[in-house]
Amino acid sequence: MPMPWSYRHATRDWQGFLEDAKSELALSSDNMAYTAVQGVLLTFRRRLTPAQGLAFADQLPAVLRAIFVADWDISSPPLPWADRATLTAEAKALRPDHNLTPDNAIAAVARALRAHVRQRDFDRALDALGPEARDFWHVDDGQNIRRKMT
Repeated sequence: MPMPWSYRHATRDWQGFLEDAKSELALSSDNMAYTAVQGVLLTFRRRLTPAQGLAFADQLPAVLRAIFVADWDISSPPLPWADRATLTAEAKALRPDHNLTPDNAIAAVARALRAHVRQRDFDRALDALGPEARDFWHVDDGQNIRRKMT
């Protein structure tokens, strides 16, 4: 079997996503954007069981998938879903001394992410996780998402 396309082009895909995330987050450095993205991913992951998390991760590009599952203590029970302000505060709490994550971080990361996944498969995975998961990654339909995936 040949090497999967997503692995062969993982660095290029990651760099494209990170540029989009920086733009959506209005941040000036890769490090700032990485912290925001990681905070959002971990905030979402904390609400999932390991099986749910792996099903979600299957829809992510390779590097984002690795970030999502890295250092996961799968013995920790999922946290309850919370309102957007609470979830945003949690994302912003990652590395608090070096975190410039904006208040729109979840929506901004969702917009960047949706440009780099297969929409139908991503939405199907979110549907299986429930309405809170769909709401977390919801992007207003009026915001034209530039498609990066083929």
